[in-house]
Amino acid sequence: MESKLAKNQSPQPTEPTDTIQKTEEEWKAVLSPEQYHILREKGTERPGTGKFLYNDASGTYTCGACGNPLFKSNQKFDSHCGWPSFDDQISGAVKTQRDSSHGMVRTEIMCAKCGSHLGHVFDDGPTNTGLRYCVNSLSLDFEGDSAGR
Repeated sequence: MESKLAKNQSPQPTEPTDTIQKTEEEWKAVLSPEQYHILREKGTERPGTGKFLYNDASGTYTCGACGNPLFKSNQKFDSHCGWPSFDDQISGAVKTQRDSSHGMVRTEIMCAKCGSHLGHVFDDGPTNTGLRYCVNSLSLDFEGDSAGR
């Protein structure tokens, strides 16, 4: 069954004006093979294996390909799904598109700056946004800060 989120393709931020355009060969030169598979070939890491799944430090999660700030640590929650989950994005940081691969209809999330695959967003989140951005750790980097969460 298709979710309301997948039909409406929301949340959909506006496109940033400073997008990054690289060839796939250029991406291969700067990403590890595992990162390339997830970020550029829309792969998925095994659940429960990501380095940021249990990270509870205060800071900002950025795109693992281009460094674009995507999520704040106070947007992260434990969804028990096996991947880092966030209930919102930094405004305009993520773009979405319909994903009907693997016999499912989902909403794919991508970095709005470089177009790299991050994961999927679902409309079953437990917080007031009702959203669950389910993200591969290999799609992310983390910049900690000294302030509390």
